[in-house]
Amino acid sequence: MRKIIYVLGVLTTGLFSLSMFSQIENEPVAIGLPGDNLNLYAVLDVFQKSPTLESFERAINDKNSNINNLDLNNDNAIDYIAVLSNRKSNSFSVVLRVAVNSNEYQDVAVIEGFKNNTGKVIVQIIGDEELYGKNYVVEPSRPETLNPGYTVNRKIFVNRYSNGVYYVNDWPIVMSFFLPTFSVYISPWHWGFYPSYWSPWTPIYYHVYWGFHSHYYNNYYYRRLDYIRYPVSHSYYTNRRKSSPIVRQNRLGGRYNSVYDGRTYKRPNAPEVRKTSPNKRVESPSLQQPQTRPEVNSGTRQPIKQDAPSKPRTQPRSEVPSRTRQPIRQATPSASRSMSNPSSDRSNKPGGTRR
Repeated sequence: MRKIIYVLGVLTTGLFSLSMFSQIENEPVAIGLPGDNLNLYAVLDVFQKSPTLESFERAINDKNSNINNLDLNNDNAIDYIAVLSNRKSNSFSVVLRVAVNSNEYQDVAVIEGFKNNTGKVIVQIIGDEELYGKNYVVEPSRPETLNPGYTVNRKIFVNRYSNGVYYVNDWPIVMSFFLPTFSVYISPWHWGFYPSYWSPWTPIYYHVYWGFHSHYYNNYYYRRLDYIRYPVSHSYYTNRRKSSPIVRQNRLGGRYNSVYDGRTYKRPNAPEVRKTSPNKRVESPSLQQPQTRPEVNSGTRQPIKQDAPSKPRTQPRSEVPSRTRQPIRQATPSASRSMSNPSSDRSNKPGGTRR
C-alpha cells in the first residue's frame, strides 16, 4: 500500500511540475521595442513558401495571417508593409518598409541572401535597429517543408556547414534572384494608395499577438543570432536605409507601450536556447480570439481601396507632401520595372522620385 501511495505521489508531483514548466515555456516574451509587433520568424517562414515577391508582400499584409501588427505612426490602425528588392553581384536584399506619412518612411527589416564561391545561398532576416535593437537576426537552421503547390517533383536543395548553417538554393524566391530574367520588384503601393484587397485594422494587444507565433521560439527550423554573417554585403543596404524621426520620437516617448496593455514581459536572451526535441516540430497552440486595442479617433489614416495591379509600376511617381494621409485614387500601376543596372540604388521610397 505504501508503495502505491508513493508511486501516486511521484506521478502527481511530475504532472504538476510538467504543467508549471509548460506555463513557463508559454509565457510571452518581449524585447520592449516596436519590433514586437512584427514577428520575423513568421516573416521568414512566409518568405520561404512564397513563389514571388508580390505574393510575399500580400501574405505578410493579410489580416488573416496575423503577422502584421505594426502601427508606427501611432494612429491606431495597422500600417501597410511595402516590399522592395535589389541585387548586387552575388547578393540580394528584400526591404520591408512602412510609410509613416507622405514624406517619411521607416525600414522594418531586410532579408539578405548571399551566394558563396561554391554556389550555395545563405539567407538572413535582419530587424531594423530602431525597431528591434542592434543585430536582431533570424535565419533558417534546418530544412522546412515547402508549400506543395510550389514544389511539385522537386527536392529541397540543402547542405550543411559543421556549424549548422543551411543553404536555401531551392527556395522559389531565392531561385528567381539568380535567373537571367531577374528584374527588380518595387512595390507600387504607398501612402494613400493601397490595393483593393487591403484596408487597415485595429492593432491587437501584444499578449494576444504573441500567442499566434509562440511556437516559433522553441523549434529547430529557425533560430535567432546576434551577428550578421556578411557585413560587407549588408553595408550596401545600410547606405540606402530609410529611417523616420517620427518613429524614433514615438519610441523614446513611450508611445508604443500601449500595445503591452500595462503588462511587463520577460525579455528573451539572444541567441535563444531551444529545448524542443529535434525529431518533433512544435505545433502552434490553440489561439484565442484577437483582442483589439480601444479605437482612437486620430483623424489621420483612412482606408483607401484601389484595384490591385497585375504588375508593379515602371515609372516613378512624384508625391505631394502632406501631414496626414489623404484619400488618393491613382491609376493602376503597369508593368514591373526591370533592373538595367543592378548596382544602382533601387530602394528609393515607393512611388516617389529620388531627390
